[in-house]
Amino acid sequence: MFSGAQLSLYPMCDDFVAVILNAVDALEPYRPRFRIETDDVSTLIVGPPEEIFPAMRDLFASAAQSGVHCVLSAAVSRGCPGEPDDDICTPSADFGIAAPLEERIAAAREAVSKASVTGVQVAAQFSLYPLGGSHHMDEIYGCIDFLKSSGVFEKSKNFCTKLRGDAGPVFATLSEAFLRFGAPNGHVALDLTVSSNSPTKVG
Repeated sequence: MFSGAQLSLYPMCDDFVAVILNAVDALEPYRPRFRIETDDVSTLIVGPPEEIFPAMRDLFASAAQSGVHCVLSAAVSRGCPGEPDDDICTPSADFGIAAPLEERIAAAREAVSKASVTGVQVAAQFSLYPLGGSHHMDEIYGCIDFLKSSGVFEKSKNFCTKLRGDAGPVFATLSEAFLRFGAPNGHVALDLTVSSNSPTKVG
């Protein structure tokens, strides 16, 4: 398996370099288990699929705690057939991807209910793309059922779903959507935008 994310962090302030560099320190605990590469556009993190969203949560929450408007944009993928298998991406547990859909929805709900609270409020919108399976719409509808009962669901939008709440449950919900829905041996991609401290009125 190959799993990882290309992500970019955008603090909306003059001193954006300091905000980014301070936030990058939050990735240090993950470095032994991840391959991390940065260029002038984005940062690639490759590693166990269940640790991708916790790493992004810690990075983003650290930046948002500065109080400035911050945005995270990420393309997340697991099982891409165009990438070579990588031992570093081996999951530490079986997330029941082959289990019946109702069992996966229940397991995802339970996992989110145990998510830690960060004190950072975020809004997120994302789209999930379960590829390589003949029943991809069943997976999408199952994921939507889970999202609506996650406690952080705000609304459905054109082409995406919007979440709002503390960064802990929001990123846990995103992680469960990524881990538990899609064909067992298929390619799953997720497109994500997260915002915190926005000056725009909620609505």
